[in-house]
Amino acid sequence: MPAIPHAAGIDNTIPFLREAYTFVSRRCERLGSDLFTTRIMLTPVLCMRGAEAARVFYDGDRFTRQGAMPQTVLRLLQDKGSVQGLDGAAHRHRKALFMSLMSPDGIARIAGLLEHHWREALPRWTSMAEVRLLPAIGDVLTRTACDWAGVPVPERDMPTLSRELQAMIREAGHVRPGTLYALALRRRTERRMRWLVEDVRAGRVTPPEGSALAAVARHREPDGTPLGSNAAAVELINLLRPVVAVNRFIIFAALALHQHSEWRQRLADDEAWLEPFVQEVRRFYPFFPLVGGRVRRGFEWAGHRFAARDWVILDLYGTNHDSRLWPEPEQFRPERFKDWPGDPYTFIPQGAGDPMAGHRCPGERMTIALIGRAVRLLRGMHYDVPPQDLSISLSNMPAAPRSQLVLSRVRAAA
Repeated sequence: MPAIPHAAGIDNTIPFLREAYTFVSRRCERLGSDLFTTRIMLTPVLCMRGAEAARVFYDGDRFTRQGAMPQTVLRLLQDKGSVQGLDGAAHRHRKALFMSLMSPDGIARIAGLLEHHWREALPRWTSMAEVRLLPAIGDVLTRTACDWAGVPVPERDMPTLSRELQAMIREAGHVRPGTLYALALRRRTERRMRWLVEDVRAGRVTPPEGSALAAVARHREPDGTPLGSNAAAVELINLLRPVVAVNRFIIFAALALHQHSEWRQRLADDEAWLEPFVQEVRRFYPFFPLVGGRVRRGFEWAGHRFAARDWVILDLYGTNHDSRLWPEPEQFRPERFKDWPGDPYTFIPQGAGDPMAGHRCPGERMTIALIGRAVRLLRGMHYDVPPQDLSISLSNMPAAPRSQLVLSRVRAAA
């Protein structure tokens, strides 16, 4: 059995933090292999990329997410007791709760709520000299997520919740004082959501029928027992926070409209280009860099033996920029999605495979709908993009334009 190539260096923690989104793909190119070994945080890890790697990683129950993520990522983005930490039948049962909320009607409703809250925010934006779009859209999406999920939040508390949710996203890829502060904010958010679930179960709060809050509060485990209030709070946040995280995709869509301005007219001329445009935004710009897993039971792939408990990293960003799958991957070309066959292993910004059976993000269609509605709203606005640093650092996880995309002279369309 051939040996897996090994990346140079005793430990690659510092290069991994420095290169982030490009760490795996650079070494794959250098080693001429889609699979290599290294050490990160002094721990052996197998890194892989590509469509076949995605198929192996997401198909079946070969991997568990338990013990596969740094503690800051786990606690800020998922926390213990969440669906991502479950495997097999338990995971599928909990995942069904999330998928039940992603109906076409539910997706259409949240897109409409985004437009409602966006238009409510627009008069405030027009009165400001400058608008930093990343946090501003985060605020809009916080209101959107709460309305959609049936989570009642007093107006005075809405800015606080928005800061909490945005901090969880911003700090997940870091270890710094801000990360500790975000963890403290996360605990506060969890307490609020736990009390809300307990109020629903005690009859003190009546959630809208069919809402995420109602579904989570009433959810039962496979043995028929109610979902614990701590786990219910975690899952409620796992429905709110990903909606807010779409602000990064929306910022990238706004950046694409600015840097590839010909697409404003093409979208105006033919609405059929909207989804290809959105999909290319999701492929081209950096969102999740990678995903980690631990081997549940030993198996062989590509002539190599994966042993139980091996730590494995799948390169999401690198797979989306693999020139074997995407010709001229560093070019922004929505045309590539015009007749795209929908392969769930070549295009993996939010994971691969079947979202019902595996760990692929359940809210992917919702994400597409939210970005699409935001693109329509951006095209319907007038604004200037003043000189600023629009560069995107691929060493910063999660990535965003350095300036967070500042708009000036914002005004509604006539």
